[in-house]
Amino acid sequence: MIHRLAGAAIRAVIVAFIVAAPALVLPGVGAEVAQMIALIGLVAAILTFVEYVSVFPSLIEFRAAPPLNRMRAGLLAMLLLMSALVVRDALLPSLPTGAASGVATAIGRLVDFPFSPVRLAVLVLPEGAPREVVILVRAVAGAAYVIAMGGVLVFAIYVRLLGWPIRRQAFNVWTNLPMFDPTTGGDVLYRLKRDAHFNLALGFLLPFLLPAAAKSAAAFGIALPYGAPLALVWTVSIWAFLPASLMMRGIALLRVADLIEEKRRRAYAQSEHLSPA
Repeated sequence: MIHRLAGAAIRAVIVAFIVAAPALVLPGVGAEVAQMIALIGLVAAILTFVEYVSVFPSLIEFRAAPPLNRMRAGLLAMLLLMSALVVRDALLPSLPTGAASGVATAIGRLVDFPFSPVRLAVLVLPEGAPREVVILVRAVAGAAYVIAMGGVLVFAIYVRLLGWPIRRQAFNVWTNLPMFDPTTGGDVLYRLKRDAHFNLALGFLLPFLLPAAAKSAAAFGIALPYGAPLALVWTVSIWAFLPASLMMRGIALLRVADLIEEKRRRAYAQSEHLSPA
């Protein structure tokens, strides 16, 4: 019980820090914005604490299958921190932020080619946007997209080479997939693979679809607040993190489906071996 309480409390503090990190890095954050960020961080910390302190799962998937959720949290923290450093360098240059901005600018130029997600993110900017804003958005979007796809690649390698999630302990479907009911909707294996393929496809398409949706919304007068540094950091980070998280979930579901299929094959082989001739 004490171990579970301590673990839940540590996770809650980490989540609150991740939410507050951009506001701590960026200069000139107003008091009202800081209060709102503090409230959001507090709510996120409470939800995390309640989820992890409970014996029975409710919402968070793969709670007992580390390090997927840790990798997700680390990826979001990296996206927010990198984006905040690049934006801070545009407002208040310094040596550390200059290094981050230089790397992000180089990455942005490298991945800014026709029909790339980064090019689409830049095209969301209104016509006549200052050149400095275009360069900044391209740098932030390029670095965020590369970091997000790198996180997906690292998780795929971890699954492939290190045998996640059964390297250390058995995998419990009910504990790790609390929203998945194996008793309804047909064959479990088919449903898992269907959901995995859907998550992978949606994760691949979202970096293209979200800029298109933002451009369509701008036609109706709903423009993204690129002029607000904190809003820019969160918008680009979510744009990169959400597809990566979906793709990681798809990879995880495919792995779970493979484990179930392998277990079925062993059970069938054992039953045939034990059945009388």
